[in-house]
Amino acid sequence: MTNFTPREIVSELDRYIIGQKNAKRAVAVALRNRWRRQQVPEELRDEIAPKNIIMIGPTGVGKTEIARRLAKLAQAPFVKVEASKFTEVGYVGRDVESMVRDLLELAIIMVREEEAEKVRLKAEDAAEEKLLDLLLPGTADSDLDADVSAEAKSEGGTREKLRKLLRQGKLDDRFVEVETQEAKMPMMEVFSPQGNEEMGFNIKEMFGNIFPKKTKRTRMKIGEARELLIQTEAEKLVDMENVKQLARERTEQNGIIFIDEIDKIASREGLHGPEVSREGVQRDILPIVEGSTVNTKHGPVKTDHILFIAAGAFHVSKPSDLIPELQGRFPIRVELESLGEGEFVRILTEPRNALIRQYDALLQTEGIELVFEDESIHEIARTATLVNDRTENIGARRLHTIMEKLLDEISFDAPEMTEKRLTIDAEYVRERLSDIVEDEDLSRFIL
Repeated sequence: MTNFTPREIVSELDRYIIGQKNAKRAVAVALRNRWRRQQVPEELRDEIAPKNIIMIGPTGVGKTEIARRLAKLAQAPFVKVEASKFTEVGYVGRDVESMVRDLLELAIIMVREEEAEKVRLKAEDAAEEKLLDLLLPGTADSDLDADVSAEAKSEGGTREKLRKLLRQGKLDDRFVEVETQEAKMPMMEVFSPQGNEEMGFNIKEMFGNIFPKKTKRTRMKIGEARELLIQTEAEKLVDMENVKQLARERTEQNGIIFIDEIDKIASREGLHGPEVSREGVQRDILPIVEGSTVNTKHGPVKTDHILFIAAGAFHVSKPSDLIPELQGRFPIRVELESLGEGEFVRILTEPRNALIRQYDALLQTEGIELVFEDESIHEIARTATLVNDRTENIGARRLHTIMEKLLDEISFDAPEMTEKRLTIDAEYVRERLSDIVEDEDLSRFIL
């Protein structure tokens, strides 16, 4: 696990997310505490529980992005779920335990890719031998042209000489026939009761093993065949039982679950109807957050040390509307600020994935250079703030809608344009967006 200091973590998050200092500090400390826990003596290590976090703030201010970037930084399995898609046991909807199963599946993919990378050199050697078997002159499978055969023979005609040609890339455009597997299995849908969602997958796996795997011969270039054979050989070399074991450990020790829209299941006192089900979902989530064992098809997973980050706008409800037991499991609460014109200017220009850089890169593929004047950037930010104030405040997501509207004409005409350098000034921004800004009904409809 990476051992970034909290200050380094915040610095990394600053490269992609503008503002929200308190939220960044909270997640940085939570991540650092995971590293600290690994250094603690073993008898005390299991007693230290993660300090889960609730982020409170309107949509589009960076809640999900902070959690996603944090997981990438920590190289940890990360899954994002919406609390509103879960329902109480007995109602129609997803089982809350499925979030842990999804996390484990992601961890298995991560570990399998890492293990495959470790054995890649061996896989490359094995793939090379397979290709040589296909190419070796005189064999039934050989598809060498006469000139290549002659070149190989002139150098001694040995397997090693052919290997040299292969490594030099001289054969990459030749064609060979490679055997690939295709599993023939009837199409079917499996409906299973809630809590047994994995039954469907197990039945499909069972039928997949009953029906024989057919092989077919595919004709492809050696360059493509090499990569396919490397992947096939790597899969054979990777020990899947070991992968599953490592993935379970990584899920239990490093996993991060981001529960979005938690305010949607907050039950307000004095109301009836669906509120009952909402409280039921909270009670179902509670044991997962507290620490329990979830059974999966890859073995049991303990949730005691998984870090849970919850988020919600809490426009209608408030964190105190959650059941007390669940509140107690989220001891750290951070409030994210709404974004204004100053933040929008920074979002458009500063991050590594800044919107202006994205659009510039997209249009450069058409040979067009897009230049934004400082005044135009401030005008875009001002317009986004104005529309957010007048209609629904959707935070930084408003910039996406405005940029699309602003560059709609250029994006459409780009392939036919003769002018290769376009300057976007404040006047152009006002001209393209004036109708929408002045007409509130139109801005509601379009932006």
